[in-house]
Amino acid sequence: MSTDMVALIVFIIFFGVTIVAGSTVSRWRGRLSSNKAPEKAVQSGGHGAEDWGLGGRQFGAWVTWFLVGGDFYTAYTVIAVPALVYAVGAYGFFALPYTIIVYPFIFVVMPRLWDIAHKAGLGTAADIVRARFGSRTLELAIATSGLVAVMPYIALQLIGIRTVIEALGLPGDVPLVVAFVSLAAYTWFGGLHAPALTAFIKDIMIYIAVIAAVTVIPLHLGGYGHMFQAMNTTLPPPDGEHVLKPAQMAPYATLALSSALAAFLYPHTLTGILAAKSADTIRQNAVYLPIYTIVLGLIAMLGFMAHVAGVDTHSSSLVVPLLFQKIFPSWFVGFAFAAIAVGALVPAAVMAIGAANLLTHNILPSRYDTVNGARIAGLAVKLGALFCVLFLNAQFAIDLQLLGGVIILQTFPALIMGLFKIRYSSVGMLAGWVIGTLVGLGLCWMDGLKPVHAVPLGGDAPTLISTGLIALIVNLLVVGVVTLAGQLAAGRSGNAAVTK
Repeated sequence: MSTDMVALIVFIIFFGVTIVAGSTVSRWRGRLSSNKAPEKAVQSGGHGAEDWGLGGRQFGAWVTWFLVGGDFYTAYTVIAVPALVYAVGAYGFFALPYTIIVYPFIFVVMPRLWDIAHKAGLGTAADIVRARFGSRTLELAIATSGLVAVMPYIALQLIGIRTVIEALGLPGDVPLVVAFVSLAAYTWFGGLHAPALTAFIKDIMIYIAVIAAVTVIPLHLGGYGHMFQAMNTTLPPPDGEHVLKPAQMAPYATLALSSALAAFLYPHTLTGILAAKSADTIRQNAVYLPIYTIVLGLIAMLGFMAHVAGVDTHSSSLVVPLLFQKIFPSWFVGFAFAAIAVGALVPAAVMAIGAANLLTHNILPSRYDTVNGARIAGLAVKLGALFCVLFLNAQFAIDLQLLGGVIILQTFPALIMGLFKIRYSSVGMLAGWVIGTLVGLGLCWMDGLKPVHAVPLGGDAPTLISTGLIALIVNLLVVGVVTLAGQLAAGRSGNAAVTK
């Protein structure tokens, strides 16, 4: 693949400016805060671990909207979803209903989580679970799940950055090295303020690239009507891979549900929520965030457009970059690639920060809960993500995110059900977490990292069900059984004591 110098120069300018702006945000924030009264400077521009990891818990509705949306719409959206649609057709659109299902969940549950965390000064999911159940072991379990689950998700972002740099023609391992170093520097120096600032830049760039793509590309292909006609009549096999088939309906629905339940359990999405300045800020965002879903649907269509445009590649991750190179002039290709790279960089930074918070708050001794400790922890998480890129041989890039979903879903009972007044035992929660995690990872290993597992539910063939959902059901059953057994045992002990 030859190097397009015009596209490369434009890419370097936009991507480089974003990294510099994010990496230096702490310095110019410090200068601004030094002009205020000392006590206000500490509140609004402090450089403690909480300021680095949670932005001082002072982000309003506008910043939170961009930050949470930036967490949610990543290289997963721009690279992985169109690649899946290109490879398997309408089945790849499961990401669309999942982002619709999740917003009522945010509106109802997340303000309650924020309120608990704000009152007690809690910064992570594991903090909240420890406060609810009083179990250090369960705290470690939840923190470990978040830490491990986010690594393949960051790996997906590194793949997104690597993909566009590779499409620009840079050779060998250079794209992956550039992706890793840029993410490491951006996060190390900027903390959570870096993605909060550059989320504005990222979304504007993504919107420009997407609006251009969904208007110019269909016009180039003869319009949407002609594009769908070509999909259904001229591409082999007719209707074979581009319409949802009966056997795909169960995995489509269960993947959408499990993805929705997992979405705001991740350290990075929860970090965006806990960094908000009020519960009302979160409710407002739950109302307005669905705007992103419209964009997601349009981006997913790029997988269909690539077929009609004649893009032919064995690497599905290259579908969108190759489509842009085929249709647009070099200068816009460079801009669009920078938008995709920034779209991966911003959420990857929040992911690393969220995981670093877990490592320093909940896993390591308290003396490591400092800015430098959090920075080193974030770097370690990114190294773990790099190993995921190198050693996890997933068929599709999106499978890395879905693998993380299987792991993080096992925190659902302790974190979400723990909000209810029903008293679940910490032993039951821990037992459910252990067995659910083992079942989920075991099935993923058996199925070659595929996110669905064949379950015999009757009929001529087994039904494919989301692996994460299967593991979560097992988890919930174990929680219920162990909790009930504990209550019965306590009741018998009480009765025996009364009898004596």
